[in-house]
Amino acid sequence: MSVAAIIPAYNEEHTIGVVIEALLPCPLINEIIVVSDGSTDGTVQAAQRYPVKVVALEENVGKGGAMKAGANHTNCSVLLFLDADLVGLERKHVEDLLRPVLTGQTAMSIGVFSEGRLFTDLALKITPSLSGQRAVRKELFDAVPDLEGSRYGVETALTQYAERQGVNIVKVPLAHMSHVTKEEKRGLVTGFQARIEMYKDIARSLRSEKKTLDEECNSE
Repeated sequence: MSVAAIIPAYNEEHTIGVVIEALLPCPLINEIIVVSDGSTDGTVQAAQRYPVKVVALEENVGKGGAMKAGANHTNCSVLLFLDADLVGLERKHVEDLLRPVLTGQTAMSIGVFSEGRLFTDLALKITPSLSGQRAVRKELFDAVPDLEGSRYGVETALTQYAERQGVNIVKVPLAHMSHVTKEEKRGLVTGFQARIEMYKDIARSLRSEKKTLDEECNSE
């Protein structure tokens, strides 16, 4: 199976290169796609320094829309999604995350930080479904409805759809990995505001999922 690594990025000029450099030596990756989600900094220029495909969206459409745009630019059968602000990403992490999908063990795997930073480790131990690090069969990803408008609720939408389809999602520990927090990137106030917006997106995805389940139950 062919693999496309897709990195949605919004104003990540300082970290995008580190993530790309970790992916380039991996023989399991057939292509790397960076989706700049309406970035206003040098994210596009930073990504263009590497042999990768860069999709530059003119307007910010949110993480879900950026991931969907990346998927629309590849014919690979497996999609590997990685955040653009990862710290400590290594080739082994990539291979461990891809292995359950490439071997047919599952249609989706989710990476869970461990032995990294207390805050990011704890967050994913409590809610692993929010992880942005995951491998998924493209046919499964393409079947998830309304991802374009899910914004930060995209991981919740993906996880819940897969569970509804009976997918046995495999959780993969990613040791000594973490990411830069919103507060660190944007400052305490602006970062906290961005975090609140993220939680709102997640809540919307949860409400949408509940509505879908209620409609399915009522139609039976």
